[in-house]
Amino acid sequence: MKLVASDMDGTIIDHSGRISARTVRAFDACRQAGIEIVFVTGRPPRWLVPLEEQLDFDGTVICSNGAVVYHLADHKVLSAQLMPHDSVFQAVKVIKNMYPTAAFAAETIKGFHIEPGFASQSILDQNGVTPHYLSDSLVAEAEAGENEASQAGSAAPDPGAGVAKLLAKVPDTNPDDFLARVTPAVGHLVSVTHSSPGQALLEMALPEVNKAAALQRFATGLGIEAKDVVAFGDMPNDIQMLDWVGHGYAMASGHPRALKAANLLAPPFANDGVAQVLEARLAELNETASA
Repeated sequence: MKLVASDMDGTIIDHSGRISARTVRAFDACRQAGIEIVFVTGRPPRWLVPLEEQLDFDGTVICSNGAVVYHLADHKVLSAQLMPHDSVFQAVKVIKNMYPTAAFAAETIKGFHIEPGFASQSILDQNGVTPHYLSDSLVAEAEAGENEASQAGSAAPDPGAGVAKLLAKVPDTNPDDFLARVTPAVGHLVSVTHSSPGQALLEMALPEVNKAAALQRFATGLGIEAKDVVAFGDMPNDIQMLDWVGHGYAMASGHPRALKAANLLAPPFANDGVAQVLEARLAELNETASA
């Protein structure tokens, strides 16, 4: 075990945003043992506060299901693979034709764009967002970026232009059915997954962008092979990652597809499953070292 890669929500973080004391101790023990740690999440960079405040983590986080790699200590985007606006607007049109009640949102490097009907007023207030249709707000953001570059005397294109993650939500629909129907319809434009249990909320990114691809690049940069990576996840957006690593643990409390993809099973989230596995693996390493 040279690298631990963990999902966040439903894996180490509960619905209130808390990480258990036992889990904090387990990750701290990994760091003390010289084991690399990376978090691989569907969250955008602005939602990483629990890692900083509760785990005292300041390293690399793979965000937005692999579209963005972010360094917490510097609060800096290290790399991003973004969808062009044309692909986003085409995917929205296809899904809207299939589900007229669908509402959309988009994560960019610069902000969060929410369409009318996507979120409650409390969510809008929490994010400081006024709803606008993506065709308006994304174009406005791009034009603002071009104006900033022009005023700065730069002829280079804005590296932050594009969408890291497109979100689509429909009411009263089974999440897995929504995923199964939409994926073949927009698969030529975007990759599609979901990570929200009980809610028909799809997450879309540039084709070939996923947690596994980003994690593989990160591990390769450290000279670490898949066989030396231990990963934890609980939802369909973790499937490729759990399949790629040498030791992929699905949470026993996770989605059936994640359980099927993983070659190993961690105890349920409620029982500090990640901490239990890390404790056992660290004990094995210590026994081997002292033998």
